[in-house]
Amino acid sequence: MYRVDSEVGRLHQVILHRPGLELKRLTPGNKDRLLFDDVLWVARAQEEHDRFAALLRERDITVHLFGELLRTTVEIPEARKYILDRIFDDRVYGPLAIDALRNCFDAMDVDALTDHLIGGITKREVLDRIEEPRSIAFHVLDPDDFVLEPLPNHLYTRDTSAWIHGGVSINSMRKKARMRETVHYEAVYRWHPLFTRSDYAIWSDGSVNGPATTEGGDMHVLGGGALLIGISERTTPAGVERLAKRLFAGGQVDRIVALRMPKQRAFMHLDTVMTMVDPETFVEYSGLGRLPAYTVRPGDSEKELDLTDHPAEEMHEAIAAALGLASVRVLTPEQDVHAAAREQWDDGCNALAVAPGVVVTYERNVTTNRFLRRHGIEVLDIPGGELGRGRGGPRCMSCPIVRDAV
Repeated sequence: MYRVDSEVGRLHQVILHRPGLELKRLTPGNKDRLLFDDVLWVARAQEEHDRFAALLRERDITVHLFGELLRTTVEIPEARKYILDRIFDDRVYGPLAIDALRNCFDAMDVDALTDHLIGGITKREVLDRIEEPRSIAFHVLDPDDFVLEPLPNHLYTRDTSAWIHGGVSINSMRKKARMRETVHYEAVYRWHPLFTRSDYAIWSDGSVNGPATTEGGDMHVLGGGALLIGISERTTPAGVERLAKRLFAGGQVDRIVALRMPKQRAFMHLDTVMTMVDPETFVEYSGLGRLPAYTVRPGDSEKELDLTDHPAEEMHEAIAAALGLASVRVLTPEQDVHAAAREQWDDGCNALAVAPGVVVTYERNVTTNRFLRRHGIEVLDIPGGELGRGRGGPRCMSCPIVRDAV
């Protein structure tokens, strides 16, 4: 039974994605479009990711690799058709190329199809498989232009699907570079045997939500029916509202605290500036300040929501109230403004709890890690010299699917 009942309870199963072809496709010319700030040394990033996965397995956490989940899924004809139907749109590829491209992908074996769905495919690679279609849209491409762009952000499995109590939110993604990820997760949750054998709710239906986007990096399962969510660069107010209505109707969440965040790249998700590390404690970036907060509860009817505004100075009190606590402990590492900004950029606050008071972080965030240890948090640090170049830490790179309550 897949279920996530807290942010810090003992972690049992998680989805990761090992870096592959998609990161080898990053260049200085396309990295910005693909939402990366740098190109990665992929072999070293794989070594670092393998160490991350090994650490989790050493703690008896089952690790599911997304590439393997997708590979098994596309072996199922209905799933394969579902994915390709949604990728090959003649409004994108032109009506004269669409049949040839679709036939090209239909003819691939499972391994090649999986690699190209995630890693992308160039015009040159397509022409190694088929004759050039008589299409303007295809003809004007240069040989090394992408026909299907790579999806390097699949590395961050937290965002595209997020488990909240007894269900999953399959998220519509804000940025064009990530939208195709949603189709892959829709197929995995619908057809992969791991999930077809289980009974769980769907809190968000993926791409049908369109511009009402929500992303898992903004969602924190506080536990006991409470959810914390950031209204951010990536998660819209309309997305929060739609998610709230579905969660409240499902009866497993009865209160949501939404924080209105700055719309900046450095604050792209809530978990880039604060994460929960034990049942009463958050680690928080010193430059975050206080944010306006809203407590959302079910309204008098299914068409209504009850909304309470909290001024920015009451942000922590609103979170504590949602947790049923008098107050929460907030750990903000003591360092100068420049060092604090560097460690936030290097995901110092992006901690993945594997048990109450036990977190995984990047070893490069020395000051934050020392500060957490001094305050009783057990820190399991991993190398992140290359992985960290993508602006995502251990929490970003993990999608818990089974986690205990606390």
